[in-house]
Amino acid sequence: AEVKHGRIAMLAATGLIVQDLVTLPFYNKWYTGEKVWALHDKLVKIGAAWQVLGFLFLLEVPFIQKCVDGTLDGTGDYGFDPLGLKSDRRAVTEIKNGRLGMIAFGGMMQHYLLTGKGPVQFISQIPNFKSCTSAAIETGLCV
Repeated sequence: AEVKHGRIAMLAATGLIVQDLVTLPFYNKWYTGEKVWALHDKLVKIGAAWQVLGFLFLLEVPFIQKCVDGTLDGTGDYGFDPLGLKSDRRAVTEIKNGRLGMIAFGGMMQHYLLTGKGPVQFISQIPNFKSCTSAAIETGLCV
């Protein structure tokens, strides 16, 4: 289950960043600049969330079929590997990246809920580290 949830978290973390950077042209009919949680509420309001939920259910069908057949191995592997990237050598890397994705998604959501800013807006407002350090030395806060 950790692999499956890690893959979902990696996609979710990527999605939070992409929605700050890209707006598809046909979204202009209903999209007015919402980010993260407000975008979720907007999708529920216009009914598009049901489409997303239906798509996610279709992705779960192979997993449900494995449960019914009794062939569930607990890894969350759907057997979808068109590029042939699955190997024992890369398994640990995928688990570590999945864990990082879970932490990244949680951190970006916490930041959004506290400040109302998306991840790209947050990164663009971080001051230059060197200028902060030199200002701290000049004011005597750091020796």
